[in-house]
Amino acid sequence: MASTSIIEPVAPVNTTEATPSAEMLRAREDKLRRRESMLRMAVPAVIVFALLLAWEWMVRANDIPHYILPAPSLILRTLFDNWDSLSSALWFTVKLTLLALTAAIVGGVLLAIAFALFKWVEIGLFPIAVILQVTPIIAIAPLILIYVSNTTAALLLCAWIVAFFPILSNTVIGLKSADSNLRDLFQLYKASPWQTFRYLLAPSALPYFMAGLKIAGGLSLIGAVVAEFTAGTAGKETGLASRILESSFRTEIPMMFAALLLVSLLGIVIFIVFAALSRMVLGHWHESEMRRER
Repeated sequence: MASTSIIEPVAPVNTTEATPSAEMLRAREDKLRRRESMLRMAVPAVIVFALLLAWEWMVRANDIPHYILPAPSLILRTLFDNWDSLSSALWFTVKLTLLALTAAIVGGVLLAIAFALFKWVEIGLFPIAVILQVTPIIAIAPLILIYVSNTTAALLLCAWIVAFFPILSNTVIGLKSADSNLRDLFQLYKASPWQTFRYLLAPSALPYFMAGLKIAGGLSLIGAVVAEFTAGTAGKETGLASRILESSFRTEIPMMFAALLLVSLLGIVIFIVFAALSRMVLGHWHESEMRRER
């Protein structure tokens, strides 16, 4: 009689528990992204707060006079007490910076397109742009203030000169960085110059343009402040640089620090805005802004 073996049934393997689902992976990625974003904000905030506490303790412990080094608490109190004057100066500096940056973007991009399309334009005008860039703005600002009768227009021109070259240079490099094989492909399919520019040159230049925009944003603020320092203007329709000059003449050191704080915060805001804009524009397709797990 043949022996029979009893085969016990094998329990089915639950593959859903062993392999995480797409929803679980997406939730984990979102959690890691939120954690990274919180750390990016929390760590610098903690360091800055610690430095401010050390500054406050050093001033109070050593009894340093406010006309030598004011404490952060005194600077903030001065900022709130003189907000009416400082807010109007801040608004003037913001307008001057944004107008100069807008003019630099329009002029730089248009001239970069002309450089990329017409070789003789680049040969003739690029050296002039280089001369404007390498010449210190503080050296030519007095001449601009002499030849331009309107002080606001002169300040705007000074800020524009500083912010113009990064936009021009980066955009030209981007327009020339388009893949040569893709250029040949566009010519093979008889694409029009507008189609080549829209679908090949512009996407190639966009990352370079955004990099130049982040640089030019800070430089336009620097140009506006330096030009106003050179002009030495005073009065109601003036910017934060004039408030710093007035405070130095009157030895109001807390007021100087309050105006300087607003200049620094404005520069930080400009950088954050353009960094976020670059991430929004390039984050879905360009390597420089795509997020990766580390």
